[in-house]
Amino acid sequence: MRQRSQPVCTGEGRALDGQVIRRPTQIARERPCLTRSLLRSRRRLTGTMFFVAEEKSTAYSINTAFVGISRRAESVDRKTLVQTFVDLGPLIPVLSSRDHQIVYGRRGTGKTHALLYVTEQLKADQAVPVYVDLRNMGSSGGIYADTQIPLAQRATRLLLDVLGAVHESLIEHAVTADLDLATLGPVLDRFAESITELEVVGDVRRETMLGTRADREDSSALKLALQERPSLEATLTSANKLSSQTESRLEESGPARYRVHFGSVGKSLGELAKAFSPARLLIVLDEWSTIPLELQPYLADLVRRALFPVTGITVKIAAIEQRSNFKIGSHGDYTGIEIGADASADVDLDDYMVFDNNADRALEFFQELLFKHYSSELGTKPKFRNSDELIQAAFTQRNAFEDFVRAAEGVPRDAFNVLSIAAQRCLNDKISIPTIRVAARTWFQRDKEGAVRSNSEAEELLHWIIDEVIAHRRARAFLLRSNTRHPLIDALFDARLLHVIKKSISGHDEPGARYDVYKLDYGCYVDLLATSKAPDKLLGMEDPSASVSVPSDDYRAIRRAILDLPTFQQRPRSLPLNVID
Repeated sequence: MRQRSQPVCTGEGRALDGQVIRRPTQIARERPCLTRSLLRSRRRLTGTMFFVAEEKSTAYSINTAFVGISRRAESVDRKTLVQTFVDLGPLIPVLSSRDHQIVYGRRGTGKTHALLYVTEQLKADQAVPVYVDLRNMGSSGGIYADTQIPLAQRATRLLLDVLGAVHESLIEHAVTADLDLATLGPVLDRFAESITELEVVGDVRRETMLGTRADREDSSALKLALQERPSLEATLTSANKLSSQTESRLEESGPARYRVHFGSVGKSLGELAKAFSPARLLIVLDEWSTIPLELQPYLADLVRRALFPVTGITVKIAAIEQRSNFKIGSHGDYTGIEIGADASADVDLDDYMVFDNNADRALEFFQELLFKHYSSELGTKPKFRNSDELIQAAFTQRNAFEDFVRAAEGVPRDAFNVLSIAAQRCLNDKISIPTIRVAARTWFQRDKEGAVRSNSEAEELLHWIIDEVIAHRRARAFLLRSNTRHPLIDALFDARLLHVIKKSISGHDEPGARYDVYKLDYGCYVDLLATSKAPDKLLGMEDPSASVSVPSDDYRAIRRAILDLPTFQQRPRSLPLNVID
């Protein structure tokens, strides 16, 4: 079959072989229907390209705004804090009460944000806010953590610094609020003087040295002189000196006993409360858990003896439950604060935001939190009327947002870090489930797992839990005896590698025993999805981008995964250990 050669254009409307080349206008005149069809196709193509470009531009603006969200409440101004706060049901009414309270929550759960919001809200009710960041205490070169310094001296310096911070905050408020310094000044001065009278009594050491010393000195001299003239001179000298000295020394030591004298401090605080009346003094002690554990009871004792009894003063303390030590001693004779009696601990932010505790409430909270922080960011970005519109525009599907909330594990700070990593990875596109999982794994490896690498025992316990709970039990969670305090568990909890999802539940084999339910972090769980330790429900998936949600915890399996820490501690180093059935 003979092939027809393609005409080659010479620029004059004819090919080299002499054939006539028809121009597009000529074709259009001959076939008008074809022209209209081509134009319609061109319009559709142009519209599609414009829509895709607009969608990418919207995703880019949203993702860049997500990257810029601040992770810490203290790094933004109070106005922004108020605008971005999301109330969790009865949280603010509870925190606004006049009761002394301890607010629990892990690092990054929003304790500072909530308490600063409350102080701003209560200003309208003439409350005088006194915010003390305990991380700023100890400017004298880490004196509080220096175990070479006697505990009595460390505790005394801590109490002086905290009271000094309260004094400075009150002076600042009096100046900025333009109060009558002629009246408040002398009262503040007396408070400053009472701080210097603070005394913490520690060990008393008595020394007595036992010993005898005797000194004896004898001397004699004879002098005989013959001169030219007949004469004779003789001198005889004798001396005898005896001294005796007795010295005794005895060292005694015993258990330390501390007494804090806060009479003048409490009296001056009472005068301050009356001077500021009818306003109340709202004293917020933030970052309590940064104080060394051995010093916390003595600071708590200051709060109980000097602040709690004063009418017109309310104290709120933000702390991490597993890193707090509010009391030492028995019920009748103790130092510190007795939880429930002296101060209530009815606020735990983990109960509000953990997905497994209440999925609907967690989704609602993080959706509104994301919307308020996005709206508060400066710069040119798409505007949305509500949080539903933002979530629809930012995520590929609702399941992707749900995976994001689960990856947060109830910690807003971790949520924003995971979101930032995900937004950077898909800068021009919507955030999808695979992106969330990669971001969660990256944040787990970069921040959480890295936090325990310096603690080899804690890292080994983490790997042991992964082997026993996930690889063998096919579950994310395990049981641990309630009220168990172990430094390795505390280290994993502080690093947010473990999370408490249920408290005080009964075991399968011991109905009378009470356990807390811990689960492994979502990032750790996702990190194992592609390994042989992945749970059966996610094993063998060919498409890593498939929309598969991480399965919920099976409490029937959890009840048999009881962590036996003594067995872990006594294990042979070369052999793996099992949790008890």
